[in-house]
Amino acid sequence: MTVPTYRDLASGRLVHFFFAWILVATLLVWLVASAVNRHLTRDVVPRGADLKALPADIADHARLDLRHRRRYGPLHKLSYFGVLFVALPLMVATGLTMSPGINAYAPWMLDLFGGRQTARTIHFVVMLALVAFFVVHVAMVILAGPFNELRSMITGWIRVEPESERS
Repeated sequence: MTVPTYRDLASGRLVHFFFAWILVATLLVWLVASAVNRHLTRDVVPRGADLKALPADIADHARLDLRHRRRYGPLHKLSYFGVLFVALPLMVATGLTMSPGINAYAPWMLDLFGGRQTARTIHFVVMLALVAFFVVHVAMVILAGPFNELRSMITGWIRVEPESERS
């Protein structure tokens, strides 16, 4: 598969780099905005209480007992934290490590990841993990009620179930 053209890997590589830099720029803007409005510390960074509640939250999700809350649950926080602060930075770092231009500027990156092929393997494995996260994320939105979930993502308004009903 050579997107966007037929038998032209160079164009595919350019498109890949173009969208990778759009991802990096978008991520940086989101991280700065989320740090300024305290969304990161309030909603994304897991705390001790979240880690203690994680087994029960995993069990609820496994039973498809999906609750509508104002705050992210422990599994939400841990998965978003992992994507934002582990997977995406690792994706960018391994992508840069595979670039000969970056290797000339920062040859230590090759040593950090054990060479270009190891960086490529890590890049590919992280890509698979991100695709799995995306698929599970979309499935959970559909199972939790797509109208309410999409409305809350776009507008910030969400229908929340009273805690007394869900015991």
